[in-house]
Amino acid sequence: MRKCNGVLGAAMLLAYPMLPQESSRTSFFLTSVGPGNGADLGGLEGADAHCQRLAEAAGAGGTWRAYLSTTASEGQAAVNARDRIGSGPWHNAKGVQVAANMAELHGENNLTKETVLNEKGEVVSGRGDTPNRHDILTGSKADGTAFSASDGDKTCGNWTGSGEGSAQIGHHDRVGGGDAGSSWNSAHGTRGCSQESLRGTGGDGLFYCFAVN
Repeated sequence: MRKCNGVLGAAMLLAYPMLPQESSRTSFFLTSVGPGNGADLGGLEGADAHCQRLAEAAGAGGTWRAYLSTTASEGQAAVNARDRIGSGPWHNAKGVQVAANMAELHGENNLTKETVLNEKGEVVSGRGDTPNRHDILTGSKADGTAFSASDGDKTCGNWTGSGEGSAQIGHHDRVGGGDAGSSWNSAHGTRGCSQESLRGTGGDGLFYCFAVN
């Protein structure tokens, strides 16, 4: 009888395979580290490659893109962060949905300090923590679009500069100063583009990554 039960149990395991790990659903994360050269991310290509490396190291599949906008420059059109990240829905490394679609992402979303996890599924320190790392590079307006050239540089030379300049950032913990302190993607500008300058305003060169497929 026990033997029959064992055979039955094995058959049930074959019929009902184990559910996949939550990490396989990951389609959004905040980088645990930046490239380390301030806002010089190697342009969009370098930022995307950084997202891809972190995702793969954490066991998350798919093609990954950085949530970053660029400003139009000579011979190059502006790029909107919202146009780079697919259509959703997006889940963090714990399987929690942070937004169902583009409208929700840029509206009433579920982005909080507790849900904006890094690729390892860890909470990232924010305002009131030491160190404060809540300034997240985006170069974007609140709707995820790029600033115009007339607004001045908001992207540290389209993510190639680590000296003077400024980058628009959001607050992943949804608190802080600036024109829109609770904004996850467009709170204020940095005081410079170097790693030291980014840390001086409460950041560390981190940015958001989304899976596009």
